[in-house]
Amino acid sequence: MQGIRNTTNAPLRISLPGGKVLHLGPGKIAQIDDKATEHAAVQRLVAAGSIEILGEGARTESIAGPGTAAEQTHGRSKSPFRRRQGER
Repeated sequence: MQGIRNTTNAPLRISLPGGKVLHLGPGKIAQIDDKATEHAAVQRLVAAGSIEILGEGARTESIAGPGTAAEQTHGRSKSPFRRRQGER
């Protein structure tokens, strides 16, 4: 698995082998199969400078550096206020 990063300020739609599509937001990082990095569509984006291949096993924690908090990407945000439930 290799990491790729979107270097543009716009979301990208990257065609992968097997009819799959990767939607990658601006500045975001994703992991793709090693065979997928050799795909023609991926190579065109690399040549254009839209994406960069980070290398073997790149993850957001290792790129962000030690001591930085991981960004929440799914679910609801944590709120300090509790919502009342039930009968009022």
